[in-house]
Amino acid sequence: MLSGLTACPGLFYTTPAQDGILFRLRIPGGILDSKQCRAIADIADQYGAGYVDVTNRANIQIREIDGKINTAVLEYLQDMGLGSRNTAVDHIRNIMTSPTAGIDPQEMINTRPLVKSWDDYIEAHPALSKLSAKFSVCFDGGGIVRVSDRLNDIAFAAVLVDGKVYFRLHLSVGAKGKPPVAMGILLSPEQCLPALAVLTNVYLNHIDPNSRRKSRLREVINSLGCESYLQEVEKSLPFTLFTTEDQVRKGQFFGLFVEKSDNQYQHIGIHPQRQKGLFYIGVVLPLGRLESRQMRGLADLAQRYGSGTLRLTPWQNLLLTDIPQERLGDIQREIAFLGLDYSANNIKSGLVACSGSRGCAAAATDTKGHALALAKYLETRLTLDCPVNIHFSGCEKSCAQHGKSDITLLGVSNGKMESYHIYVGDGDNNQKFGRELYQYVSFDELPALVEQMLKVYLIKRINSRESFGEFANRYVIAQLKQFFSPDMALYQARITTLCKEHR
Repeated sequence: MLSGLTACPGLFYTTPAQDGILFRLRIPGGILDSKQCRAIADIADQYGAGYVDVTNRANIQIREIDGKINTAVLEYLQDMGLGSRNTAVDHIRNIMTSPTAGIDPQEMINTRPLVKSWDDYIEAHPALSKLSAKFSVCFDGGGIVRVSDRLNDIAFAAVLVDGKVYFRLHLSVGAKGKPPVAMGILLSPEQCLPALAVLTNVYLNHIDPNSRRKSRLREVINSLGCESYLQEVEKSLPFTLFTTEDQVRKGQFFGLFVEKSDNQYQHIGIHPQRQKGLFYIGVVLPLGRLESRQMRGLADLAQRYGSGTLRLTPWQNLLLTDIPQERLGDIQREIAFLGLDYSANNIKSGLVACSGSRGCAAAATDTKGHALALAKYLETRLTLDCPVNIHFSGCEKSCAQHGKSDITLLGVSNGKMESYHIYVGDGDNNQKFGRELYQYVSFDELPALVEQMLKVYLIKRINSRESFGEFANRYVIAQLKQFFSPDMALYQARITTLCKEHR
């Protein structure tokens, strides 16, 4: 049943890492029940290092596997609903949807049935195993907690037109690392899966099934041209894809809808559900990591106080749902007893890090260790009233977070000193991590510098709704350097000279 080693991990496709073998459990829509949680915790204890990592696609990774997992264990996980019955397609990327689908008070449509139907389709069509393992699909129901701006090959984002719910079709086109682009096409909920099946088949028809490196959908569309690709798709559909010029002029398909959340961490904390009298709690997982004992504890809480389910998020946290209002105090105390937090003010709520040099040979720095050390330093020196997304990336691949963050710390090789390039806010299309602020900042210098950056932000932001990235975008780099550290220019000159001497 094991299918050897690959660059993209799955349950049946293992991947070697710096710290051992890596397994990935694909969790469509990110929803687990308590029984599944306990099973995963048992596997992490028996075969791994006693912890799991939640990823930026709401998957679960079990790291530091010793290689002794056998067929019986994999079949057990399949029986638990934690692995595809069709092993050939289990490595395809997880299907993404909002973690609050079905409970969001403002959502237009519950997307969980669409996630289930598309997952069933993938399992029933082994030919899809020829696609790139990075092929990714997203359904966004248009609620408070949105995922339509996350990086995916194909995304369906719910919108209202004349009081009816449709989905806007988005496709990944153009430059690598950009969110999918709206095509000016609306689909009814019933049309989404037939359209998705044909969009996928046309993609499959334009790749070399024998090539070891499978072309991404973006590459296929860029080669064919977007219009040619959609024309080919439409030929196999019983309905028309293209909007008319008259409809476009009326503004029915463009410019009406805001699809990006104001705050990607709105799910953290206690929130009312659309179901009267019920609440969900967004729990902060430090750097997406959950000890097996904590996982069992959360499974118990979900079963005792809620509906027995946990929801993983693309922001590497999780939700406990369906909590009656009168039990909120009890569950809050028990979450704290597990050593976890549910406050959006927690510096760790927006802190993201890849596995770093301890788990990945490509990483230049110990990102997880440094991220935790930074959090410990900042917790005693300042108080945030909203999350700031600080992303530690050990190399250019940016595995832990594909989109830009408020502050990106990119690990770089600098002799024996672990250092970071610092990026802030948005940059142009050629700036993957945002605008470069500093180069070769050693980790010894980093905590105090980040502290100053955050303190300046809290003083100079327009209001509490302005993110750090938005604040940074209002100033040129020279101004930001003057705000953050007037003495850093001398430090930068010195470290640049040392780097040149080392090379």
